[in-house]
Amino acid sequence: MDTKIKNKYKNFICQIINNDFNKNKSLSFCTRFPPEPNGHLHIGHAKSICLNFELAHLYEGQCNLRFDDTNPLKEKIKYINSIKYDINWMGYKWHGNVRYSSEYFSELYEYAKELIKRGLAYVDQLTKEQIRQYRGTLNTPGKNSPYRNRTIKENMQLFKKMKNGEFSEGEACLRAKIDMKSSFIIMRDPVLYRIIFADHHQTQNKWCIYPMYDFAHCLSDSIEGITHSLCTLEFQDNKSLYNWILKHTSVKHHPKQYEFSRLNLEFSILSKRKIKKLIDKKIIEGWDDPRIPTLSGLRRKGYTPSSIKKFCQKIGVTKQNNLIEFSMLEHCIRKELNETAIRTMAILEPIKIFLYNLNENHEEKFTVPNHPNYPKMGTHKIIFTNTLYIERSDFKEKYDNKYKRLKLGEKIRLRYAYIIKAEKIEKDQYNNIINIICYCDLKTLGKKPKNNKNPSVIHWISEKNTLAVEFRLYNPLFNIKNPDQEKNFLSYINSDSLIKKYGFIEKIIGEKIQQKIHDNNLKLFFQFERIGYFCIDYRNSKKDYLVFNRTVSLRDTWNIKKLK
Repeated sequence: MDTKIKNKYKNFICQIINNDFNKNKSLSFCTRFPPEPNGHLHIGHAKSICLNFELAHLYEGQCNLRFDDTNPLKEKIKYINSIKYDINWMGYKWHGNVRYSSEYFSELYEYAKELIKRGLAYVDQLTKEQIRQYRGTLNTPGKNSPYRNRTIKENMQLFKKMKNGEFSEGEACLRAKIDMKSSFIIMRDPVLYRIIFADHHQTQNKWCIYPMYDFAHCLSDSIEGITHSLCTLEFQDNKSLYNWILKHTSVKHHPKQYEFSRLNLEFSILSKRKIKKLIDKKIIEGWDDPRIPTLSGLRRKGYTPSSIKKFCQKIGVTKQNNLIEFSMLEHCIRKELNETAIRTMAILEPIKIFLYNLNENHEEKFTVPNHPNYPKMGTHKIIFTNTLYIERSDFKEKYDNKYKRLKLGEKIRLRYAYIIKAEKIEKDQYNNIINIICYCDLKTLGKKPKNNKNPSVIHWISEKNTLAVEFRLYNPLFNIKNPDQEKNFLSYINSDSLIKKYGFIEKIIGEKIQQKIHDNNLKLFFQFERIGYFCIDYRNSKKDYLVFNRTVSLRDTWNIKKLK
């Protein structure tokens, strides 16, 4: 093991692996990422993906992708495809072919029979509710099932009947015979196999008995030669069962399980079961809704693989559970987009400006940079005429001394253009301002005014250079920091989690996007000046109707907190 690697990586898992390499110089490092294909991956999975694949790269080993497909009632091919897509999108490649726990069903069945023959497993016929009652609680020991002392011969016959489909669902199950008084509830004769009559996406109708996660997981790790099995802290107690199964079967390879803290993110739900509930109740659009931190949702919102990796790197790997600030995730994408996003102007809530001292035919074209700090990103042209749009919030009829934008009798500079002065307003029958009449000082292009004091700057778009679009502004889906802890989490939905605005972008920019809208590999990110970072919503955009999702605002609250 390279000394530089030992010194560079200080988290406790790396220290464990380094010690293992010191003890065994010929160690061949092997880990895995084992998702259940019952939904899309989320930011918590991203932490595990980065950890496992980066460790495999660091220690010149391998990382397998294995689908934990032991429950055909919840798993679907579409989820398998989405998970593979997400891993590739993150920039990782698994070792060899995709693996499935179902590939090992025949071997797992034989290992289950081994336990029966050793008197360490029995077929139980208590109901699911009775098993729960017999198991006891943290404060009271469990009690033995009346079926616990069946003979080995009887258990072998009954297990075969289970396999042959001679019992109905819930009528029988295979349990390990361990200790019903154990302080670890997981060790109180856990269920190893249950009966499910359902079509499986890989094995079809070959099996009607399916191993439980705890039984399949450790044995699959052993079969694949996994050296370090990494999982989150909620599986800490499961380690006892993991090791018990390996010890009492004839497997030759014994992997080691290590636990790290799971990722908990502010204002977010990471439970796939709860996300599905949000979808079923039509609170969100689907697994790729930008308001939830699935990888597909973050991708649609405009997050990049590199920003997610950076976030995972920042939060680190520890054994301490904590709630991560959402602003930290936003900081990572904001910092990246500040370097890479094209600058352009957009108006989300338009109000019209009329420059009365310019005639109708007045038109100028200004060349402006796509990024102020990177000339290599090129330029584009904007059009200046006598009729413009500005943000409605950039003008106030009534204001206090702190208001520094456009107001009657005062001057403001238009970004890249002239200084204008508001002199009059026009209203509709409902007393809404529909037009601001202004004077344009044509001597101020690129020059300071006579008093040598530069006024504030606002953005704008010429009426002649507008393309009507939809903007979607995303806010936290929940109005409490930790909705995952709430039993009735649906009662904390933020009614303003999605706000739609209908305004304009620069037509010159919009037409270029429209030409390439069907290119799925095209990723365009924009900073709409003074507003925020946006990307094209490929799900809802059409060639004649563009929709932009706000990725993140301009203000970096997390970094400001850190500096304080």
